[in-house]
Amino acid sequence: MRFAIAIPQRFPDGGFDPEAFRSYLARAAELGFESAWTMEQVFGGASQLSPLEVMTYAAACVPGLRLGCAVLVTTVHSPVHLAKAIASLDQLSRGRVEVGVAFGAGQPYPAFGIDPAGRATRFAEGVRLMKACWTEDEISFAGRFWQLDGARMVPKPFQKPYPPLWFGGSSPSALRRAARHGDGFFGAGSQTTAQFAGQVPVVRQALAESGRDPASFRIAKRVYVAVDDDPARARERVAAGLVGVYGEFGRRLAPVAVAGSPADCVRGLSEVAAAGAELILLNPLFDDAAQLERLAAEVIPGLA
Repeated sequence: MRFAIAIPQRFPDGGFDPEAFRSYLARAAELGFESAWTMEQVFGGASQLSPLEVMTYAAACVPGLRLGCAVLVTTVHSPVHLAKAIASLDQLSRGRVEVGVAFGAGQPYPAFGIDPAGRATRFAEGVRLMKACWTEDEISFAGRFWQLDGARMVPKPFQKPYPPLWFGGSSPSALRRAARHGDGFFGAGSQTTAQFAGQVPVVRQALAESGRDPASFRIAKRVYVAVDDDPARARERVAAGLVGVYGEFGRRLAPVAVAGSPADCVRGLSEVAAAGAELILLNPLFDDAAQLERLAAEVIPGLA
């Protein structure tokens, strides 16, 4: 079992504190977290910074710690620009980038100039094009949405052939796509442990059907978490945090969180591990630095 931590991204206008941000990441590395992760949210009222820019700043702040995004909604990006940005960040960080991808069923596609019809095809084609940009000396690509003929993109990513590629999603087709084309599956924070437990066997079955070695494929889950000696207060604060991330929809998401005393959190995260998570991304929604310390001192040791 390995643990990752969420990178703080939500700051009011002008409220970003560079020193506190650097200290948080340095402490996460010191405490032994394997990696630190962002998420993508273009619209919404959460005052959330963009993931790639946050990861780039984080890479400059602290050496050694791996950095990821779970997930980038690749259907609303140009795959060529995104491939270039990720390759550049992987070079700048000396190979510390992890990439999560999904097509984001609930996105306001017209705001990005995209027809939502065919988004699954757009997603799959975009991922193939990014892989081509990362691996081919001369890129020739004849797709429905994008075409290239003998183009070149250098430098390639520092990691070869490219950074680990995690797939999100919850439908059976998305889970099978992860097993066929990804290096891992990342369960969403907005899904309960029970939902995640139902998804993992689908992924494992698809791995077997594809003839893939399960040891080469990782399974992870983001978990919104709150540690407090007062369990009721923990639940109240994490519920408020979910509204901050997801808006009014967040009021329906309280069951996805693990919240309560340290013992409560150990039990809840043990269930996530038992459901199949090999990497758990712990995502506090308030008092990030204090939660980081409590998770490392009072929760993770109970999961060893």
